[in-house]
Amino acid sequence: MEEKRNILFGKYEMGRLLGKGTFAKVYYGKEMVAGESVAIKVINKDQVVKKEGMMEQIKREISVMRLVRHPNVVELKEVMATKTKIFFIMEYVRGGELFAKVARGKLKEDSARNYFQQLISAVDFCHSRGVSHRDLKPENLLLDENENLKISDFGLSALPEQLRNDGLLHTQCGTPAYVAPEVLKRKGYDGSKADIWSCGVILYVLLAGFLPFQDENLMRMYSKIFKSQFEFPLWFSCESKRLISKLLVPDPDRRITIPAIMRVPWFRKGITRPVRPVAAIEIIKETTQSEAVGDNHDRAPPKTPSFFNAFQLIASMSSGFDLSSLFEEKRKVGSMFTSRCAVASIVAKIESVAKGLSFRVAKAKDFKVRFEAPIDGRKGRLAVTAEVFEVAPEVAIVQFSKSAGDTLEYAKFFEDSVRPALKDIVWTWQDDSICNALDG
Repeated sequence: MEEKRNILFGKYEMGRLLGKGTFAKVYYGKEMVAGESVAIKVINKDQVVKKEGMMEQIKREISVMRLVRHPNVVELKEVMATKTKIFFIMEYVRGGELFAKVARGKLKEDSARNYFQQLISAVDFCHSRGVSHRDLKPENLLLDENENLKISDFGLSALPEQLRNDGLLHTQCGTPAYVAPEVLKRKGYDGSKADIWSCGVILYVLLAGFLPFQDENLMRMYSKIFKSQFEFPLWFSCESKRLISKLLVPDPDRRITIPAIMRVPWFRKGITRPVRPVAAIEIIKETTQSEAVGDNHDRAPPKTPSFFNAFQLIASMSSGFDLSSLFEEKRKVGSMFTSRCAVASIVAKIESVAKGLSFRVAKAKDFKVRFEAPIDGRKGRLAVTAEVFEVAPEVAIVQFSKSAGDTLEYAKFFEDSVRPALKDIVWTWQDDSICNALDG
């Protein structure tokens, strides 16, 4: 009997479970066309909606990972959503956690330095984007097949908009053994300086094989952290001890900075120029649960319109999950409707209407129709683009936008001419109940 395959959005094949947490499960996956391995993080919307603050945390994590594209940060390839689930499609890092390597014993100094160089390069890039990780530890540092370090888990990360009026962060978070003393004091802290302390603890752990601050009594451990009370093992080199002593300084204003770290001779030994980061992640796609995962065997995905890239729908489809502010740039003037007609019929109807209004129609391509006015208006020739998106097998969304010309002319043209001419293929306009249209 042929094994059933779980196909996600006609694009990814979902495989074995890699791990699970309170709100998410992570599966191994494979991109069906290129065969590229990915990790698929699946989050249940119902569970995160019930947990106060979780929805904001997920939106922040998406926003952060969109900003921090770097060779030493786990890549978020795209995010997709259904009515009940959110899917993070992420780079698959097959080497596991750096923690597993350290758990077997201390690393050689050259190896520890190599990981530390990559860590500092990635953290420096995050800070340049205004992002503080706030939970740096070996468990959140992954290794690929080439022993390259990758920072993961930005769930506790912070963005500049989280700063209070004093310019500081106030949320107490992180893992106690790695957290900076100023975070524990509850008086506000600079997230980037706190990350540098965590990097110091990580470097110590890599070289020692154990933590600098540890005690069965949590308060005694905190006391050691506040005083930076620790000892160096005999095998630490003088240069590494000097750097760690500058990293683990309780006063954040006296703690070494990343530019200064990068000038330290011990750090610079054998360093290579970091790779230039790549561009921002693909826009999220939205579809329905029924077509997200299916028993699709070896069929190639059919050529259909792209799924709808519009987060204004998510608020209607699931309580309180609207990511539009994260992904939409300045919105073009436009209008939108849903239709139950076949995509080809919608495209043909739009072309027919445009020609009937004496507009010049470009050949439809990738389910887009562009048409242009025959004469110039106040700001040149009015040009309109219509694009068809498939939401479900029986539901399509059509979005119009002004490509060129005057905004007022476009609004009048659309309201007086286009809307009436398309009434026979319109199910509901955007300003009607989209929620009812999709759920009915």
